[in-house]
Amino acid sequence: MGFSTDCIHAGQEPDPSTGAIITPIFQTSTYVQEGIGQHKGYEYARTQNPTRRALEKNLAALEGGSDAYCYASGMAATNAVLTLVKQGQRVVVSDNVYGGTWRLFTKVLSNYGVAFEFLEASDAAELDRRAGDFQMLWIETPTNPLMKICDVAALAAVAKKRGALLVVDNTFMSPFFQRPLGLGADIVVHSTTKFLNGHSDSVGGVAVVRDPAHADWLRYVQNAAGAILSPFDSWLVLRGTKTLALRMQRHEENGRRVAHFLREQGKVRRIFWPGFADHPGHQVHKRQATGFGSMISFDLGDRAAADRLLRTLTLCSLGESLGGIETLISHPATMTHAGYTQAERDALGIGDGLVRISVGCEDVEDLIADLSRGLAAV
Repeated sequence: MGFSTDCIHAGQEPDPSTGAIITPIFQTSTYVQEGIGQHKGYEYARTQNPTRRALEKNLAALEGGSDAYCYASGMAATNAVLTLVKQGQRVVVSDNVYGGTWRLFTKVLSNYGVAFEFLEASDAAELDRRAGDFQMLWIETPTNPLMKICDVAALAAVAKKRGALLVVDNTFMSPFFQRPLGLGADIVVHSTTKFLNGHSDSVGGVAVVRDPAHADWLRYVQNAAGAILSPFDSWLVLRGTKTLALRMQRHEENGRRVAHFLREQGKVRRIFWPGFADHPGHQVHKRQATGFGSMISFDLGDRAAADRLLRTLTLCSLGESLGGIETLISHPATMTHAGYTQAERDALGIGDGLVRISVGCEDVEDLIADLSRGLAAV
């Protein structure tokens, strides 16, 4: 089936009891059994839920995986995937990642005997030379918030040479634009909160796998640790994926217009968007993705300038998160990457004047007008 057809139908059949075209919300904590060991495949809602399972099948189809497991947040999905790594093993991470990922790795999981090393991953050959031995390679592409591009196929070969797993956080692109499993990745994670849900009304995460053995383990962890996605949140994400293809097309159309507008503004010192031909990694991204998305970062020079812009905007909403149908704008240094020290942010290039925008699906002329008013105040 085509991608749009899978968005609408994969994992979902009319409800057998009523014929309802939309998967019901099975809001139950348990299931009645006919006798000892006699049940209809459902025992307890932490272990199985029909709404959640429909979503998992849907997302596995969209990413081209063998299976998928949904969790209570993107960070819960990330934490579940990291249980594939054992004490004493090493994880190499692309150096520019979401601040919550960095926090989990460096402040929590490192306390349990797992070593994390953050390396520049946009040059696969250089990473191969520097990385030494490792058991997992974790990347984002494009990265948050500097939009660095990592060559998934090349890094998959680097990982495979070591018998290691390649995990790709595909949140920024969604499977509409990029499917890392087809490029050699072993596991793909998403914050379903973002583009998959698309409506800023649900928090969740998913891990999609190729290997059935990884699926078995992540299903076990999902039940054992219990960080499950609720039935209602599962239903909300299923509603979101039905329009994923339509929304992502509009997101990118608007993102392209906004990116070109911002690039022409003298007050914008630097802009990060993989759709520009001179963006580092542009050709790699074109090879491994079908579009450039609507995530853009731009630098206004200092915090005062960023603050004046963000206080003036009225349509572009200042807030954490991304991927909603409405435009969200954020200040990475004090929001997504606030956990880093100033020196760490400076080393990465996340300055106090950096602003990140998730371009929504409004009329783009209104967004540009709002940004024009904001930049006039800078």
